[in-house]
Amino acid sequence: MPKVTYRAADGGERTLDVAVGLSVMEGAMRNDVEGIVAECGGSCMCATCHVYVDDTFAERMPSPSEEESEMLEEVIAERRPNSRLSCQLLITPELDGLLVHLPERQT
Repeated sequence: MPKVTYRAADGGERTLDVAVGLSVMEGAMRNDVEGIVAECGGSCMCATCHVYVDDTFAERMPSPSEEESEMLEEVIAERRPNSRLSCQLLITPELDGLLVHLPERQT
């Protein structure tokens, strides 16, 4: 299984095995990762699963959909060029070792 590391704003990290086909958000929710709220359960309607994709993986990510881009306008924390909604990032074997940075707050 691919590994995903969730790095909190305070620098703490959790590295988890996340099954191919699950989203980065689902991996976090199934393992009680603090910092991802996911109020809408992954339907790209709330922006409370906002993450910053580490620069080392930015080019491997598909471009955000129009819907995701619109929701990223609603994030509470600073929006950056590497901001993504973790519910829209599906795990593939190529993403093994993915590092995502969690914002200081989601709501």
